[in-house]
Amino acid sequence: MSNSAHTLLDEALGFDDDGDDVVYFGSHNALGGAAGGGGGSAKMVLIKDCVETSGAFILHHLIKRSLSPNRPSDVVVFLAFAHPFSHYDRILRKLGCNVGVQRETKRFIYYDMLMPKYPGLGRDGEKGAEAALLHVYGNIQKTVELCSSPEGIKNITIMIDDISLMEVTVCGSSNQVLDFLHYCFTLATQFGCSVVILSHEDVYSSMDRPSLQRQMEYLANVIIKAEPLATGLATDVHGQLTVFNRGFCQGTGNSKTKIRNFHFKVKENYVEYFYPGSRT
Repeated sequence: MSNSAHTLLDEALGFDDDGDDVVYFGSHNALGGAAGGGGGSAKMVLIKDCVETSGAFILHHLIKRSLSPNRPSDVVVFLAFAHPFSHYDRILRKLGCNVGVQRETKRFIYYDMLMPKYPGLGRDGEKGAEAALLHVYGNIQKTVELCSSPEGIKNITIMIDDISLMEVTVCGSSNQVLDFLHYCFTLATQFGCSVVILSHEDVYSSMDRPSLQRQMEYLANVIIKAEPLATGLATDVHGQLTVFNRGFCQGTGNSKTKIRNFHFKVKENYVEYFYPGSRT
């Protein structure tokens, strides 16, 4: 696959060949948020990965797509709990997307949650963490309202990398993370935004479907699961993706979950996607 080629992942998410529409969601921004700001239904994409198989490349793919030149009205609001800005800048440059420039033009609005300006996170107990998260949400709310104003109508995607580390920074309080998630989802519903969340599923492997995971799965229109191959490691295959897309609509208007499964191989400046058994 080339950097600009239409991929199996794009098809599974509902993007058409030219990247100008979303087939299954039936709207105009990169992830199905209501075009032109304003009220609408929120669209949520949940990326679930594990230690053996990282799903970060999916997040990078969606960032690049949202910030492509043919989507000048799209804005990404990015909460980084996992890495500093330089990490995303380096990776996205290899994919042909300069997030440094996009940051200057206010299309990539980056919140570095590792910075000391959020002192309550990870240091001052649950109350301090709660205050810090409310402060972060207030900033996001202002950004979304500004981008959705008549003077600056934008299609907005809120991305969180990653929700598992957010839970760590609030002293393991899944309730606070869940509250924050509901705030963001309510905001996204009000303004027709999209929400993309990366979550490490194996963090919760010792628990019986914790409430945070259940709620995210319940809210998500699309769930992307990155897993190792059932047969073990392979040199030419890095893992498999299973995409559950609940946005696929039949002629009756009813939603039906569409499931796709395919393999992938991550290379330096692109990712190959292919069906099992299609490579010799």
